[in-house]
Amino acid sequence: MTQDEARPLLQVHGLSKRFGARIGCADVSFDLYPGEVMGVVSESGSGKTTLLNCLSGHLPPDAGRVMFDTRTDGMRMNVSAGGNVGERLMAVGARHYGDIRGQAIDWLALVEIANDRIDDRPSQFSGGMQQRLQIARNLVTGPRLVFMDEPTGGLDGDNRAVVIDMIAEAKARGAAIVSIFHDDAVREQVCDREIDVSAFAPGLRHDGPHDRNCGSLRRGQGYGDAVDGRG
Repeated sequence: MTQDEARPLLQVHGLSKRFGARIGCADVSFDLYPGEVMGVVSESGSGKTTLLNCLSGHLPPDAGRVMFDTRTDGMRMNVSAGGNVGERLMAVGARHYGDIRGQAIDWLALVEIANDRIDDRPSQFSGGMQQRLQIARNLVTGPRLVFMDEPTGGLDGDNRAVVIDMIAEAKARGAAIVSIFHDDAVREQVCDREIDVSAFAPGLRHDGPHDRNCGSLRRGQGYGDAVDGRG
C-alpha cells in the first residue's frame, strides 16, 4: 500500500445540518479512501441529498468538519458540449484550439455523444446525455474526489452501462466517489461501502450498522483542507 492509498481523500467529523426545526442530518462521521465508492442510502426524506450537498460545498454545515482535497464544478448550460469539456482541458494546461477540440471529441465519444453534437448546448440534449456530459466534464481533469446524485437515474440500460463503466474507470485510477444510488443493482455493483444516513437522523427507524462494508477497506491517517461547520 502506498502512502497516498493509506491517506483518506475525504474525512467527515460530526457533520450536522438543520433547516429550522427540521434536522437534515446529524453528527455524520466517516473516512473515504482512494479507489473507494461509497453509496449513500436510507429511506426518502432522511437526508441523503442534504448530506451530499454539505459534502460537496453546496450547503454550509451548521456543525462539524469536512476535510478534502478537491471539488467538482457544475456543467454550464449556455456553453456548447465541446466548450464544457474544453474548459476543463484548459484548466490543466491545454491551449491549442485544434488539440482542445480533438480531445473534446474523444471525451464525448467516451460517453457516447456523437462528434456532430460537439457544438450543441446541453439544453439541446436529453436528460441522459446531460448526465453523461457532466460525468465527462468532471472526469477530464482526473479528479480525486467525485460527488454524484443518482448518476444512473432515468437512464436506459445502455446509458446505465456507460456510466457504470466510467465509475469503474475512475475508481481504477484511484478516485474516491460518494454517490446516491436508488437502483439497488447498480449500488451493489459499484459500491465498496454504504452509509445509512437514517442512523444520523433522530426519529427515523434504523436497523443495522450505519456504515456497511460491501468490499475490502483500507485504513490510514492524515487530513486535507478543512471546511468548518458554522453555527
